[in-house]
This record gives sequence, C-alpha cells and structure tokens, in this order.
Amino acid sequence: MADHAADERAAQRAGRTAEHPAGETNWAGNLTYRARAVRRPESLDALREELGRPGPKRMIGSRHCFNDIADTTGTLISLERMPRLLEIGEDMVRVGGGMRYGDVAEQLHARGRSLSNLASLPHISVAGAVATGTHGSGDAVGGLAAAVRAVEILTPAGELRRFERGERAFDGAVVSLGALGAVVAVELDTEPAYEVAQTVYEQPRWEAVLADLDAATSLGYSVSIFSSWRDVEVADQMWVKAKVEPGAATATAADPAVLEALGVRPADGRRHPVPGGDVEATSLQGGEPGPWHERLPHFRMNFTPSAGAELQSEYLVPRRDAVEAIRALQRLADRIAPVLMIGEVRTMTGDDHWLSPAHGGDTVGLHFTWHPDQPAVEEVLAELECELPASARPHWGKLFVMDPHRIRGLYPRWDDFVALREECDPPGALRNDYTERLGL
Repeated sequence: MADHAADERAAQRAGRTAEHPAGETNWAGNLTYRARAVRRPESLDALREELGRPGPKRMIGSRHCFNDIADTTGTLISLERMPRLLEIGEDMVRVGGGMRYGDVAEQLHARGRSLSNLASLPHISVAGAVATGTHGSGDAVGGLAAAVRAVEILTPAGELRRFERGERAFDGAVVSLGALGAVVAVELDTEPAYEVAQTVYEQPRWEAVLADLDAATSLGYSVSIFSSWRDVEVADQMWVKAKVEPGAATATAADPAVLEALGVRPADGRRHPVPGGDVEATSLQGGEPGPWHERLPHFRMNFTPSAGAELQSEYLVPRRDAVEAIRALQRLADRIAPVLMIGEVRTMTGDDHWLSPAHGGDTVGLHFTWHPDQPAVEEVLAELECELPASARPHWGKLFVMDPHRIRGLYPRWDDFVALREECDPPGALRNDYTERLGL
C-alpha cells in the first residue's frame, strides 16, 4: 500500500495520473495529453501495425500546438524515430513527415536550393505545420502548405495513399488536421537558394499603417508588425526581411517615402519580439545578408526561443477585412494588453486547400503570444472573436473559443473534407474531442 502511494506520487511529479498515464505534455505545458501510451515506430511496417491496433489514436509532431488537436484517450503516435527521409530533386524535395523545417532547410541550402518561406520557428515538424495551415509572412508568398506538391498518408486501415497536386482530393489532404492518417512523406517545391537581409524598425504609427496597409507590408519580401497593444497609436517593431538579388552585396533598400510616412526609425541594436527577450535567440538583424533559412524565421534553429511558458492564438482574415480587424484590436487594447506578451501582424497569399485558413484569397494573420493564464486568455478571446470580422478563421493549432458552427461556415469545402475523412478513416480511429466538436 505504501509502495503504491509512493509510486502514485512519483507519477504525479512526472505528469502521470490515472487520467494522464503517459504524462506527456505539449510544448507550452498547458496541456497534458490523456493518452495511455506513446508509440514511436521505427519503420513503415511498425507504423502500420500501430495504426491498426484497436482503440483511438492521434499523431503527434513537435507538440507546438496549444489546444487538444492531438489529444486522445488512446495512443499517441510519433514519427520522430522513423528513418530520415530527404530526397532532393531538381526543383523539389521529398521529406519524412516527422522531420523539422530547420533540418530540411540546412540540407537544401547545402545543395543550392531553398523553400519560398518558413515559419517563425524552424523547430516545428513539416507534417504538423502543413496539417494545421501554419505559415510565415510575405505579400507574395503562400503559407507552408502552398509549397506542397504531394503528400503521402498511411491510413488507419494500412493503405498508403499518395495525393498529388492537381488530383481529386489533393487540396483536402494537405491541411488535414491529422484526421486522415499518418503523413509519412511530403514533397515540397524548391527554388534556387537566396540570401535575405533583415532590418528592424521601431514604432510604426498605426494610422499610417492602416492608411496604406499594402505599402507597409510590401516594404520587403516578408514583413511582420509587432505590437504589445499597450499603445494604440504606435506598434512596437516592424521586422522587414528583404531578398538580396544575386550578385548584390546588400538588399534593395526599403522605400524611404513609406518609412517616412510610417514614422519609423531603425533599431540601434538587436531586438527580440517580446520585450526583455533574449536577443541571442533571434535571427540576425541590422541589414546583414545571410542564408534564407537563417533570416526568414524570427528565431535561430540552435536556440530554444523560450521555455514554453506562453500561450498562443491567431486569427486569419481576408486581406480586404484586415484594417477592420486591426481596428477591433485597437478597441480592445485595454483588455488584450494585460494578458499579452506580444502580438504580430503577418500576410500571405491565398490558396485552394479546403481547410486552409488562407483558403480563397490573400490573407492577413493576427497572432497573439499570451502570458500563461489560460482562463484569462480565453475570457479575452471570447470578446475578441465577437469584435473581429465575421470572416476571421482561427488557427487550427492555437487557442480559440469560437463556435464550431461558425467555423464550419467559413470553409466552403467543409463537407468535401468530411467525405474525405470518412473515406480514409471509416471507423473513426483518429477522432478525438477536438474533431468531434468541429463535427468531423
């Protein structure tokens, strides 16, 4: 009896309880998965065997999701021990779904190739990022899913299905929320390697930004506007990432007339998006050219950007509604600021993927990194979702409280995805509370 009690206390210290026997948490630590076991197959046959076992299951990637999208009462399956797959072709790369973008990017660059965009963190897995519609920033660049030309999915029935661009259901299989099976391989478009120079400007005036959003976000190849919303008149920083043309020593300078209108000044040193953050974790700034994969992410691959003590949300709106959406943030600034570390505005082109938050047209993302107080954050989110334009779509892997009926109405191909899910997983082995709430 005493030994059992001691074992139970040890399990609790390790995060394991009767409800959470595996003791696994997400990156932020705000969620302990209810899984009874975590499996890490090392071959396709072993993965097929795990998927075929009775009971509910979900795939788990780099765990950089802040909600229960990957949660299950059954078995979590990770691809982290699968054979490293990296096949570089003339204009494409085929990678294993469990590989991280940072690892893929370094190998691509060594072969003189590149991806068109990367997310803020290079630490995230390819399959997980694509499946949730994750993105970087750039007026002329799509989200990470836009680079996918083929995806290979092993269904719970053990069928290996390949979906290629242009084929029926391809656009349903890319941003899949983990509801179709295990993404064992992804083929991505590549282009010749390039360099990027990053410059940080401070205190852009919101009125100038909103008066000509196109001018502000086209200052570089990729532009991010950071704001703590403690001041509704000015944002904190604007990070401008500019491509360096082949043979040039520096990037083309940002339009001085636009910079003057925004009222910005170049930062006098290195900056972190979050006030007080460790600048050593950030990608190099000051206009110094460097490889694309070392400048497009905000953070460096060999540094952990934070200890994970944060929560995140993001809402994506059609570009035509972006000014209205930012005005909503200004109105709610006194509610947002007390629980916010930093917010970010980013842009991307639209795509045709059925469940992509950028489906149907050019899109602007409104990102929030919150203090780790989930009840307070969810209270603010309820107000925020009421104030945002009706077109706002929440990021699948981050915190939101939006009514599922409203979400389903934002995706014109929703019913087509439901049919594809039934086709790939008829018994519903990959269903969980998250998909049930959404009506999947």
